[in-house]
Amino acid sequence: MAVVHWTEAQTKRALLLYFQLPFGQLHKGNPEIIALATDMGRTPSSLAMKLANFASLDPKILESGRKGLTGATALDRKIWTLFHDDWTKLIVENSADLRPLDPSEKEDDRFRDRRSTFEYSRDDGVTSRRVDVEQRLGQGFFRRAVLANFNNCCCVTGIGEPRLLVASHISPWNADVPNRHNPRNGLCLSATFDRAFDAHLMTITPELEVRFSPKILNTGNEKTRSYFSPYEGSVIRKPTHISPDTKLLEAHNAKVLF
Repeated sequence: MAVVHWTEAQTKRALLLYFQLPFGQLHKGNPEIIALATDMGRTPSSLAMKLANFASLDPKILESGRKGLTGATALDRKIWTLFHDDWTKLIVENSADLRPLDPSEKEDDRFRDRRSTFEYSRDDGVTSRRVDVEQRLGQGFFRRAVLANFNNCCCVTGIGEPRLLVASHISPWNADVPNRHNPRNGLCLSATFDRAFDAHLMTITPELEVRFSPKILNTGNEKTRSYFSPYEGSVIRKPTHISPDTKLLEAHNAKVLF
């Protein structure tokens, strides 16, 4: 039987899915893998194998002691590098392939992250429509990639209910165009911790430790202190795919008054 080689377009679609799935879901029985494989004319087994090959290129997977398969091709390595060099460009170019999505995930849930919305500086029709497409499709990918990177749990508290989780941008969406869709610019936080992070009342250090502003730790409100203070100095859950960018964390640290 002739070997059917992977095209560049197929490889990009596979990698888009790879970043949106926790490591433990990279198997041929996953409904999303089955759906994408069928759409591309591949078998679920071949797609699952491709995703496992990507895992062998993933430093966080290797660092954790887990291993992917060893069949990564030169094309796999090329596409892996392209994504890490310019997430936004490739996501916008492949926006039609930001599917399949988890059937249980509602449309509103994918795009509800508060800090993904902003006012357009101009409204000339074409510009606003392009930004809207980039925002909605890119943010759907960003949310799923960030949640998958922390196994769908808040990286501080461990809360695992997706409806209570936010894919928080370390560097805000409207202030950092190159990192809008970069999962290294993301933390999975429960809604209350996301608000505290956004208000610079808490931060995560490059060593992945949780730190709070004295405005939280020394507040006169006992309920507030008791809610946040147990997490002061704790280390967040380890990401499964991609480590948060240390430079972005440092910049956020600098905005919190200690």
